[in-house]
Amino acid sequence: MTDFPVRIAFDEARAIIERIGSEHRLPSEQIALPRAHGRVAAQDVVAAIPLPPFDNSAMDGYALRHADLRPDGETTLRLTGEQFAGPSLDLRVGADECSRITTGAPMPDGADTVVMKENTAIEGDRVRVLVAPKPGAHVRRAGEDTRVGETVLRSGQALTPSRIALAASMGLAAIDTARRPTVAVFTTGDELVEPGLPLRPGQIYNSNRELLMGLLRADGLEPTAWPTLPDEPARIESMLRDAAQAFDLVITCGAVSAGEKDHIPALLQTQGRVHFWKVRMRPGMPLLFGELENAMFLGLPGNPVSVLATYLTLGRGLIDAMQGRAEPRPRFFARLAAPWRKTHERLEFLRGRLRSAEDGVLHVEPNPADGSHRMRAAADSDALIMLPEKVQEYPTGGVVEVLPY
Repeated sequence: MTDFPVRIAFDEARAIIERIGSEHRLPSEQIALPRAHGRVAAQDVVAAIPLPPFDNSAMDGYALRHADLRPDGETTLRLTGEQFAGPSLDLRVGADECSRITTGAPMPDGADTVVMKENTAIEGDRVRVLVAPKPGAHVRRAGEDTRVGETVLRSGQALTPSRIALAASMGLAAIDTARRPTVAVFTTGDELVEPGLPLRPGQIYNSNRELLMGLLRADGLEPTAWPTLPDEPARIESMLRDAAQAFDLVITCGAVSAGEKDHIPALLQTQGRVHFWKVRMRPGMPLLFGELENAMFLGLPGNPVSVLATYLTLGRGLIDAMQGRAEPRPRFFARLAAPWRKTHERLEFLRGRLRSAEDGVLHVEPNPADGSHRMRAAADSDALIMLPEKVQEYPTGGVVEVLPY
């Protein structure tokens, strides 16, 4: 009898992964902004300067005092200077005066409004305002976007390009982020042959390595591919323990079911720790989660679509938790473009293709090739369709949750 959960519900598995991953949160490190894209912020960022940092023009035109404009016709003002974007020239606009100004340039003292260049006529050192702007028009006020002391980035947020740009606008050259986990990737089985080599009867090409390495790289990680694990318990133990001493996370593909060659569950039970084994999901039921030496351990099933589904739905959640990501991944819903009959009780991740119509409704077309070995179906699709536990008929137009990949 085991002392860990077996054949648990998907939501329970996800909760365990998020809890254990959070308990093994990685330390923070300060990273230069150009290298921080895609990382997770490890501390709040508080604005030390306002944004914009000074009043500036939103248009090319002329800075003036709105009080000098005639409400019932054209106004002629004397041109006294020009201010381009760059260091302030400390210009001042007095009564019936204006200053040429470009977009982003600091507003001269005394000016409170900008008239667009297109709405003026130049006559020597005089500017004729043809269309009077509203008071304060085309002026960006200091601090209208962000005030000093406001929290602009929070710990746990993913550092998207726009958030990195916000940090740069604050003058930050570096930012504290969670360290990304180091990941060792293993595929298993004597039947595997590397692409480019000839196949013998009973052998298949190793596609899982490229699949998993690509998924990890797409999430900003730099995984290390180890040699394929043979079907020999002693060598499996030696290789996995070596990796688990040097990496934060070890991910394997295959050898986690209950067959005679599935040695990894026994290894983790005797030499490490198992948090759960098997999840009521299809594909991906034999998923194994635990710890070995210094590393978190995630044993994915061997069928390629199982690798895709278990990584996207649970493996990614573990990596997020280890980095302290506080933002949930976005959820999407779509209407089925064709009916589907679910004939089993397990939660299912079906492959499908997304499309949207001009009415703004997102639709998903289920792929009928639903076997966990059918990688062609996964390649022809671009999303997983999540069908909850229980047997159920899904009509055309029914709403389902989808996970784009």
